[in-house]
Amino acid sequence: MNNSHSINLASGQKLGGRYQILTQLGQGGFGRTFLAEDLYLPGCPKCVVKQLKPMATDPDTLQVARRLFDTEAQILHQLGTHPQIPQLFAYFEENQDFYLVQEYIEGENLAEELASHQTIAEKNVIDLLSEILEILAFVHQQKVIHRDVNPYNIIRRKDDGKLFLIDFGAVKQITTQMVYSPRTNYTIAIGTPGYFPSEQAIGSPKFSSDIYAVGIIGIQALTGRSPQDIPTNSQTGEINWHSLIRVSPGLTQVLNTMIRYDFRQRYPSAIEALEAIEKLKSYSSKTIAIPRKTSRLFRQDRLTNLKKWLFTGAFSLGLVGIGAGIFVGVNYFLASNNAIALYRQGDTFYNLKSYDRALQAYEKALKIRPEYAEAWIGKGNVQQASGKSKDALNSYEKAIQIQPRNWQAWIGRAQVLDKLGKSQEAIDTFKGAIQINNNAQEAWQGLAQIQMRLKQYPEAISSFDRLLKIESNNASAWYQKGWAWQNLRDYKQAIDAYDKAIEIKPDLSSGWYQKGNVLMNLQKEEEAVQAYEQAVQFQPKLDIAWYSLGIALSRLGRNEEALNAYSQATQARANNGEAWYQKGWTLHQLKRYDEAISAYETVIRLYPKNEQAWYNKGNVLYILKRYEDAIAAYQQTVALKKDYYRAWNSLGNALLQVKRYQEAINAYDRALRYQPDYKQAKEGKTQAEDLLARERQKFEENIQQELPENEERESGDIVDKIKRSLFN
Repeated sequence: MNNSHSINLASGQKLGGRYQILTQLGQGGFGRTFLAEDLYLPGCPKCVVKQLKPMATDPDTLQVARRLFDTEAQILHQLGTHPQIPQLFAYFEENQDFYLVQEYIEGENLAEELASHQTIAEKNVIDLLSEILEILAFVHQQKVIHRDVNPYNIIRRKDDGKLFLIDFGAVKQITTQMVYSPRTNYTIAIGTPGYFPSEQAIGSPKFSSDIYAVGIIGIQALTGRSPQDIPTNSQTGEINWHSLIRVSPGLTQVLNTMIRYDFRQRYPSAIEALEAIEKLKSYSSKTIAIPRKTSRLFRQDRLTNLKKWLFTGAFSLGLVGIGAGIFVGVNYFLASNNAIALYRQGDTFYNLKSYDRALQAYEKALKIRPEYAEAWIGKGNVQQASGKSKDALNSYEKAIQIQPRNWQAWIGRAQVLDKLGKSQEAIDTFKGAIQINNNAQEAWQGLAQIQMRLKQYPEAISSFDRLLKIESNNASAWYQKGWAWQNLRDYKQAIDAYDKAIEIKPDLSSGWYQKGNVLMNLQKEEEAVQAYEQAVQFQPKLDIAWYSLGIALSRLGRNEEALNAYSQATQARANNGEAWYQKGWTLHQLKRYDEAISAYETVIRLYPKNEQAWYNKGNVLYILKRYEDAIAAYQQTVALKKDYYRAWNSLGNALLQVKRYQEAINAYDRALRYQPDYKQAKEGKTQAEDLLARERQKFEENIQQELPENEERESGDIVDKIKRSLFN
């Protein structure tokens, strides 16, 4: 749908009643940016207004977009507390467009500094990297990935020369979801070409993805070349920047780690990268540019010359045996490097879920180096992902034979054992990994999950506690810990855990849902309603949350709202029989009988043996005086559940209405067989017996009046026969 409602902002126009547009600063696929002034503050200070334009404007899409927008605005407000990140002043919606108002930073972006293609001294580059990473470390501590670190998003403030980090890719992510509808699962790569790595290109950014971008900026500053002009190894994906500039070994190592193709080999976050940079500050070395041609020749010939020198030098000294040994050693060195390259290729293909190609790469690496434990682990990972659990188990065990203390191999083995249904062996293997590395998060997580599945809740809680000591902001661990406490019926501890999970991840719909369930157990229906409403706000298709919301509202007597909740549940999942049943019951209570019958019939279609739906359908039909239909429904009920005494009583009532007194008495007798003290059945039976007796007496009187006196004796016999046929 085109966003035809959106206004075209122009100079002089006011937004939110206070922000007057001065000029447009930029425009892109995610919206437009304007320079404005705040008319409500003294001096009308300048600010930046970002207009985010959702392409779809249907009510459902806008509702979810508002929720996403609110979440991201909260994040930006939190990030703006750092002195080198623009503050968020306001956010609002106007004419179905969304606006962010941020602090205006006057200055030039870093791209303008780097545009001259001049090299920057190593010491200055270290200072540059240090300042960027200091800001980014704060961002990562808030559990936020910037996603678009590049020179255009780093501004040097005019007044004091400080760097500012702007234009968070998280906001671009939300507007992308607005464009493509928040209800879809599009995987869109956010970032600027040249500055984002492979995992971000497929829509799976990590904290280390930001580190990659910072490393590229550092290399750009050192070499004077844009990312597109820096050569890349086509086989390994690694960037070959060393041919362009020579810097100190320390900075070379740091930059190499920052820009590794495999995100697992980079610094995990800005905090670790900053620590590495800070260690370099005590050293300084002169940056020497090397002509590209010379560097290429050196790179191509140095290993060949080394082999030649070793071989010929050994003969000239008469050390043939030693020379041959060194020659073999160089060949082994080359082969090892080839195996490493193949292993990295395998990891790349594995991350891209190209499992066949990943397996080929790992196997080629193992042909070169059969004792390469990491390649065996990689092979096991591919086999596990491909569902070949037994093959994966063999690969992990091979890695353990080579490196008995490789905890990653132990974790892989445990995961496969779990999939093979060998839970206790898996537990023991996870514990083996933990003995090697007590901080192995995957091991604690895997151990806890098996303990949860085996209903070993106290043990699982202990495992989650250990995991949370390592990673306190693991929302999933807090959630599962809450579920363990809930199963132990320690509801206070459960709520505390769910609250912690929600604090870390406010849109964790499952956390809100289970918190609602605990509150229902505590009979705190009002609070439960609020929790369920949060759950469905963040996950509108979560039918069980809509259903539970309906139950809570029903308990509060808010039947109209409950009916809407049940309807939402059945829309989210058409075969949710429980929601259909409760919908029917609520319509029943609201005296919307025809709709109630339709709902009960839907339940019966889904679950033909649901005796309660048959019974309630019979009750509604009885109210509508459709007694014969009610009788059929009650008969179906007692056919499904013979001892359902209430249904036998209701059947008796319906039979009574159509004057089938003897059948009614029989039904009441069945009710009393299963519930001897059932007052209603006793009363119904008495009434049916009285009516039957009157009917008999009236019948006899009518017969006697119609027959002649001389046929009295014969008529008495006839009457008895008729009575037996009619009333027994």
